[in-house]
Amino acid sequence: MTRLRGADVLARALAGAGVRHLFSLSGNQIMPVYDAALDARLSIVHVRHEGAAVHMADAWGRLTGEPGVALLTGGPGHANGVGALYTALSGESPVVLLSGHAPLAELGRGAFQEMAQADLAAPVTKASWTAQRAETLGEDMARALRIARSGRPGPVHVSLPFDVLETKVEGTAAVATGDAAPAAQRLGTSAVDAVLAELTRAHRPLVLVGPAMANGAGRAARERLAEAAGVPVVCMESPRGVNDPALGAFADVLREADLVVLLGKQLDFTLRFGAPPALAGACRFIVIDPEPAALQRALSTLASPERVPLSAVADPLVAAGELIERSRVTGPQQWAREVDSAIRFRPAEWKTLVSRSEGALHPVEVGRAVQQVIDRAREAVLIVDGGEFGQWAQACTSAPTRLINGPGGSIGSAIPFALAARIARPDATVVAMLGDGTFGFHLAEIDTAARARLPFLAVIGNDACWNAEHQIQLRTYGRERAHGCELLPARYDQAAAALGGHGEHVARASDLAGALERALGSQRPACVNVMVERVAAPTVARGAPLRAGAMH
Repeated sequence: MTRLRGADVLARALAGAGVRHLFSLSGNQIMPVYDAALDARLSIVHVRHEGAAVHMADAWGRLTGEPGVALLTGGPGHANGVGALYTALSGESPVVLLSGHAPLAELGRGAFQEMAQADLAAPVTKASWTAQRAETLGEDMARALRIARSGRPGPVHVSLPFDVLETKVEGTAAVATGDAAPAAQRLGTSAVDAVLAELTRAHRPLVLVGPAMANGAGRAARERLAEAAGVPVVCMESPRGVNDPALGAFADVLREADLVVLLGKQLDFTLRFGAPPALAGACRFIVIDPEPAALQRALSTLASPERVPLSAVADPLVAAGELIERSRVTGPQQWAREVDSAIRFRPAEWKTLVSRSEGALHPVEVGRAVQQVIDRAREAVLIVDGGEFGQWAQACTSAPTRLINGPGGSIGSAIPFALAARIARPDATVVAMLGDGTFGFHLAEIDTAARARLPFLAVIGNDACWNAEHQIQLRTYGRERAHGCELLPARYDQAAAALGGHGEHVARASDLAGALERALGSQRPACVNVMVERVAAPTVARGAPLRAGAMH
């Protein structure tokens, strides 16, 4: 009988579960997995920084609903990737991080790159452990994939000791993987009918969902539920929360709601913890969450039992399907129109707004031009990242499929997100809009995109500043104490070209459309470096718009 290394067991288990790509940066301790990936026909996308590999796995998870798998070496490689897990955790994205690890037989003796890796990853994962036996690596993989997708999706980490990967076992161990599919948590008929009854009684009901339902099956379920129930269904996935510029003047109608169904949406800072003035003091909540702890936290936050007529543990996507199936509710149409109008609202002056600065564009001008590119595409994926420019981009551009940093408010993920989007949606036009600060995090991944032949369009709003923090300084401490946030007006277009991509530099609005067309036509990873005004991000309101610095 064939004897397999632990690495072969692992690779075959992943392939058998439907995994096709490993997002990775190589290192000594994972070379057995690289070797095993050949026979298992797992493709390896080899990046330039470990954090980028995790971000790519994150984007894959958000776009496909299947866990993205990142493979890193141990010690410092593992440590470099852990920070990116927080973005996946807050973004409710199914990710499995596999990290090489010092041999079990050498632990406690000063092994090369010895580190308590599982402990390091634990705070930013749903589960984190170190594999112990080659024979059970298949079970480890099934467990990791199952946990990543179950309940509220999120990242899982498994460390892979080198001697476990190298140990040889009987070939039958490769098929003893267990079930990688999560068990569904259903709402149940009586609870479904109770929710629908409450929606019928409400005058101004809303259903709020979280990041896990932003794209793919989640987006489709949102649209079907809104149609079946006649109730607005709104996805909240921004760290700006109720003041998310992509949601227009949503804050204006949210405070008028008399019933809010939290369908997997956590009652956290993004909803101002349900307190006035963000929501009316008399507003009632139905809380449906896959995690009992999150449900209890919401009940504790709301404190008053009469504000929560119903709570239940259930998977949001599953519960949405149950509600759709039994829904006979005709919601108040005038209310639905008001909510839709508020979300679509943008100040009228944005249609003609132009820069007041010579040699720089207003972010709204950039958004208008990029929206034309998206509208012409047969299929588009929009990725938005960064502080102030990122908020303008979210307010001014839209696409059926969109990836942002998520409630965690991190920055730096846009370029890795774009690469993964190009793999997951090979026929789509992938557009990333990001600030110059965030572009610096993973500039070198232009090289990865060029090597892997993954063309996409990156539009950089370059204000030569960490502008989100600069705006905080201006508001809080005054202009005379604003310091430390300056950047150079760098030629990122030239850097992209040097890494094998295509570069365009834009300092006049009249040059932007042509630059975008040339970049798209290059069929290479393309960077359009647009000099923009240093302006504060918008908070959209139907009265006078407020301004606030981004949180990250």
